[in-house]
Amino acid sequence: MARQSNEFSVAWSSLSGDSGDTGWRTIAITPAGRCALSAGRRFPGNAQSMLVGFKTLALPATERLPEGQGFSVERVTLPGDTRSWLALTRKENGSPELFLAMVCDVAGLLDHEHQADDAHLLRIFLGRVRAWQEFMRKGVETLSPEAEIGLFGELLCLSQIIDLGVSLETAVSSWVGPLDGVQDFEIGTGAIEVKTTLSPVGFPAHVGSLQQLDDATRQPLFLAGVRLRQLATGRTLPELIDDLRVSVAGTPDSTRHFAERILRARYYEGHRDQYTRRFELAGLRIIEVKDAFPRLTPGRVPVGIFKATYDLDIDRAPGLNIELREALKQLGAL
Repeated sequence: MARQSNEFSVAWSSLSGDSGDTGWRTIAITPAGRCALSAGRRFPGNAQSMLVGFKTLALPATERLPEGQGFSVERVTLPGDTRSWLALTRKENGSPELFLAMVCDVAGLLDHEHQADDAHLLRIFLGRVRAWQEFMRKGVETLSPEAEIGLFGELLCLSQIIDLGVSLETAVSSWVGPLDGVQDFEIGTGAIEVKTTLSPVGFPAHVGSLQQLDDATRQPLFLAGVRLRQLATGRTLPELIDDLRVSVAGTPDSTRHFAERILRARYYEGHRDQYTRRFELAGLRIIEVKDAFPRLTPGRVPVGIFKATYDLDIDRAPGLNIELREALKQLGAL
């Protein structure tokens, strides 16, 4: 759970101003697990920062620190303090609202890591900040209607994978679509690509690359066609995400990884009121992608063609429908 924002807002307000000083002004706030935590401003510039201090860890000089469109991460030294400090600092063009949300999210994440050593805490800190980096890189606007439907379909599949008995960490880690994976799920020896539609007739699906339906690397490969319908009794995207947060809360790793993937999928909690459409599952068709399945892959196009996107109708694609449980068994996940 994210930290309350007033702790940082009050501290930054009390540190604000410019008296001609150079360097850092900081106020210690409630520690995050084993990490020391301070709100700070750097002068000149009056830039807002959250500083995280590691007592027993020397930060590797070769570690590449994340930097987003609205923030930076840097190593800092505080006078008279022997800890290794990292400063998460808002850039002048960065959104104050988004930066505060990021700071509260990162601090809240560290709050729950009571037993982790400094090396693990550093990985957790950098992992979450990099998730925010990707979110800001891809754009901070609300999801398009098509992207909203697509994310809803992927999350329905993740929910069913968990319900069928795949371990939480395996299920969440297998969801690689938000990490720019070729397919949406890499699970067991193979993969599952998810396509979602609201169309009651036909199943138009966009294939974004020659590799997406190529089973040359991972086998078996399944295509899951998720058909949704809009109903007043359905769930909104934020409600489905809330339900999944409860489902994955069994381990700290699955909770953390799910939060990072949701962020990388460009879902921002501050936009939840924008997603008002309610959906329910109208049908699920799962087909193994092999043999005569209609697709374009690197081995099925003329020499010289190395990139292509195309559309297909999943309803017209040949192949036996199988249950998700059977697909997971063939993948070795059950």
